[in-house]
Amino acid sequence: MLLCSKQIDPTHSEKIVTQHKGVTSKGCEIFENHLLKHPQATNQIMPQIHNFSAGPCILPQEVITQASKAIQSWDGHGLSLVEMSHRSKAFVETMEECRALTKELLGLPDRFEILYLQGGASLGFLTAAMNLLPEGGQAAYADTGTWSAKAIKEAKHAGGVDVVTSSKENNYDHIPPVGNVDDSNAYLHITTNNTIFGTQYKQMPSSNVPLVADMSSDILSRTFNAEPFALIYGGVQKNMGPAGAVMYAVDTDQLGATGREIPSYLDLQVHIGKDSMFNTPSVFSVYTTMLTLRWLKARGGVPAIQRENEAKSALLYAEIDRNALFSGHARVDSRSHMNVTFRLNDNHHAESFDQLWNAANISGLKGHRSVGGYRASMYNALPLSSVQVLVDVMSEFERTHG
Repeated sequence: MLLCSKQIDPTHSEKIVTQHKGVTSKGCEIFENHLLKHPQATNQIMPQIHNFSAGPCILPQEVITQASKAIQSWDGHGLSLVEMSHRSKAFVETMEECRALTKELLGLPDRFEILYLQGGASLGFLTAAMNLLPEGGQAAYADTGTWSAKAIKEAKHAGGVDVVTSSKENNYDHIPPVGNVDDSNAYLHITTNNTIFGTQYKQMPSSNVPLVADMSSDILSRTFNAEPFALIYGGVQKNMGPAGAVMYAVDTDQLGATGREIPSYLDLQVHIGKDSMFNTPSVFSVYTTMLTLRWLKARGGVPAIQRENEAKSALLYAEIDRNALFSGHARVDSRSHMNVTFRLNDNHHAESFDQLWNAANISGLKGHRSVGGYRASMYNALPLSSVQVLVDVMSEFERTHG
């Protein structure tokens, strides 16, 4: 069969570059012309890409298909989703469904309100502190990775920060215990999953002050008790939808007590009063997130997807522990189900291993520069079969280089 190095958009006449020697440019032109005449053949010929990207993340194929159709014409409205007013009845209903599904799937108490705003968790770092950290007060923070360190930096604009625990000296290879948090702290902030270092809280820490959590990279991947939380927030581009929106789930009883004047856009009470419509929301991100939430509910909700995620991570960690050519970064008791970080024990083999996993149509496996090595991000929509492909590649590499 003729193989070429990139996917072909049948609407363009871009020339194909061959992947293997011996395949002539003329042969590729013939192949391209075939697809131009028969675009339906593209999906039959193109190989599946196993997407381990840390974010933006893999999304369910049915969600991508439906969202793509909405870009052309949204549900018979005669307009594209991205050119319809956010005040239209159709989009207002979409926002309402998205918020309701989020609350339902997370199992949140009635006192919580859901918001979908523009931005990401990086804006949420400051927003959380501005809304919950009293003027002249302080809050406790757990330093477990790059994103928690950024949250600490931003919170200092609003008040005092008490870093109650840190694993920085160990290159963030584990989740350190929190211990007792002084009652003078307004809340305890945690980052539940660390994408860069591949660590995750196995259980939420016990605390005598309210919890605040950045759940960007593991939200809706597992069940948890929401009662201790004052605020949960996260960018949607990991387990929920395309980049462009941030979700806030906030306990309304905790708001309005900081004693400071909060700029309107940072004030969660302002956004609650406007039903997430204080300014124009990211309509495509919200719509696609709503589709993903429908997909998750139909699949059995968070308990069902948690079982799938545990099976995927167990499969890959078993291979890392079995295969003498690889080692994991995170300590066993802190390993993430979402982001698996690992490295070659002999980096001289890196080029050969990279060629092997690329040839298997694996994408997004390179680790972050802070850790090096490799990172397999296994968000909700990644199928177990893709993890099996990676495991098979690692096993084959051991056979040829062990």
